Amino acid sequence: MCHGGSVPTTVSLPDDWPAHPDRSLSLNRMGSFDWDLVTGLMHMDEAALDVFDTTPGEYDGRPASLSPRVPSAEGHRLDALVASALKSGEDSYGAYFRIRCHDGRMRWTHTQGRVMRGADGRPYRIIGIVRDATDELSHSAERLGQDEERRRQTSVVESTTAALAHARTVRDVIDVIGDAHGLERLGSMGMVMGLVEAGRSHLVAEGPEDSFVPGTRYTRIDEQYPMSEVVRSLEPRFLNSAQEFARDYPGLWAKISYMRISAAAYLPLIAQARPIGAIGLLYQDKDGFTQEERNLLVALGSSIAQSLQRAMLLEQEHDLAESLQQAMLPRRIPSVSGGEIAVRYRSARMGRDIGGDWYDVIPLPGGRVGAVIGDVQGHDTHAAAVMGQLRIVLRAYAAEGHSPGTVMARASVFLHELDTDRFATCTYVEADLSTGVLQLVRAGHIDPLLRTRDGDCHRLPVSGGMPLGLSAEFGRLEYPVTTVELDPGETLLLCTDGLVEQPGADLDDGIQLLGSHVRGGPADPQLLADRLVELADERGGDDDMALLLLRRQVVAAPEGGGRLQQHVAPGDPEALVAARHMIGAAVRAWGARERADEIELVADELIVNALMHTDGPAIVTLRVLAGPQRRLRVEVEDRSSALPRRREAGESGVSGRGLMLVDRLADVWGVEPRGGGKCVWCEFIMG
Repeated sequence: MCHGGSVPTTVSLPDDWPAHPDRSLSLNRMGSFDWDLVTGLMHMDEAALDVFDTTPGEYDGRPASLSPRVPSAEGHRLDALVASALKSGEDSYGAYFRIRCHDGRMRWTHTQGRVMRGADGRPYRIIGIVRDATDELSHSAERLGQDEERRRQTSVVESTTAALAHARTVRDVIDVIGDAHGLERLGSMGMVMGLVEAGRSHLVAEGPEDSFVPGTRYTRIDEQYPMSEVVRSLEPRFLNSAQEFARDYPGLWAKISYMRISAAAYLPLIAQARPIGAIGLLYQDKDGFTQEERNLLVALGSSIAQSLQRAMLLEQEHDLAESLQQAMLPRRIPSVSGGEIAVRYRSARMGRDIGGDWYDVIPLPGGRVGAVIGDVQGHDTHAAAVMGQLRIVLRAYAAEGHSPGTVMARASVFLHELDTDRFATCTYVEADLSTGVLQLVRAGHIDPLLRTRDGDCHRLPVSGGMPLGLSAEFGRLEYPVTTVELDPGETLLLCTDGLVEQPGADLDDGIQLLGSHVRGGPADPQLLADRLVELADERGGDDDMALLLLRRQVVAAPEGGGRLQQHVAPGDPEALVAARHMIGAAVRAWGARERADEIELVADELIVNALMHTDGPAIVTLRVLAGPQRRLRVEVEDRSSALPRRREAGESGVSGRGLMLVDRLADVWGVEPRGGGKCVWCEFIMG
């Protein structure tokens, strides 16, 4: 006993305990136990061990060694009962429960325990009895156990039905029923589920993991399997014993007898008066099914069927919507001289909840490409339809040769006149990956990211205008162009917000996280794109997303054959600025950096002259010529047949210096007729 409020470290027992147990207890199929809560050891006399159908040699003094005799559901219930008594301060507890004998039979038992506590109220010991309660099953204990089991099963069905209400995919339904917690709640050791497909049952789930039976993945409905039978008959099948299972389905039983199944329930899954599948619940510690258990399982099967049908319809809608959107995206990406492009698209997760995210890569004259990333407002098939139309007009405007700012402005007007309430964000990049010159225009979209050659990554600020559709509505169609030069080995990343948004997180935080992933990811655009999508899937985002990576290759300067061309429209300052950037970038990329300033100056003079003295555009072409001496040739074409002539500068000194400058700086120059116009050319020795 306890003295002075201290808890003893060992339990005081009679010297002869349990060598000479109370014979009166033994004669009444009753034994005693003494459980030391400090050491965890529980002494049981031979009569108590006999109630558990356990010999002294099988018991090591630890309660866990009795677990083979106690089914898991019963063990969890007993543990919860004892824990509740210890925490609540109760002095005693009692419970009926079942144990599994060596021969597989189930035996009802009853235990009564008294909790011993110290002066501080802390429990340190439980003493009690355990007895065979089989004879009482027809009396109050049986009714008590049945009532308790009935309440438990009803609660299980209700909680499972509530969980199924949130299932949106077939996999969600399987997870609710088939995971360890779901099976444990149902008192089942395993589950199989099949869906009806073209006259066959397709097994979509089985558990536990090592229970798959070869040859049962697909079975015909007319075969002798319990799942096939319930699909044919639309009636549940309850197998009350292993003998019944083996008798009625000998072929299947021969493959699963090692699982020690004692009972099974097979339920048809019926939706709108037709079978969509079947589910089987397998038990190891069950002696048949009461009528109430059957009713509850049939109700559970109905809930599963309704959830499955809803999930299947959602998945069908999602597949249809995704196919629609995929059909509107480009089927192939053109190869690009001097660069690599990687694109990825992932649709939203459920039903019609797809959006208007898209990407596009548009071939342009002179080896350039237009790269587009965008997002139409909304998450439905209408957003996808608007996206398809907007993608087409953007491609058309870009192919017509309009400057990036004009392409964006015209697309905004189109969307405004489309008679839709949707707007779109977008980023358009006109890229020449041979020189690395990028012209970027942003319409309410998130900024791109730039990964440098050494693997660093940072946000690339791009001047922006309003989203497409809104800028036309409010008469603010100005879209400034940001021109940057992409160095060899650098990568531009364009994406929609589905790649960076996280529930409850700020968008800027998502962009920073994306930047860290890019910084630590592979340099190869395809591998990097795969990695980013994989990380987005792990994050569990529900929005659709589009991703486009544009990488400039690391290549040596061309020995010959390098060629670039730019169309410069009259009255278009942006096109003139773009041509200057292209020329400078090409000169540096092709190994003539020491002559870059003079080549840019001469080319600019020729372009300006063509625009000032003709009514049409100027077409500037740069080429690297191979030979004993590598030369860079600049050609400027226009529509006028009038040949240029040298003349002295006027009194103001503003004009008259163009050809003098060309003659002074170029190694050689000349003029050639070209159709109805002409071409002024000059060459520079590159060394």
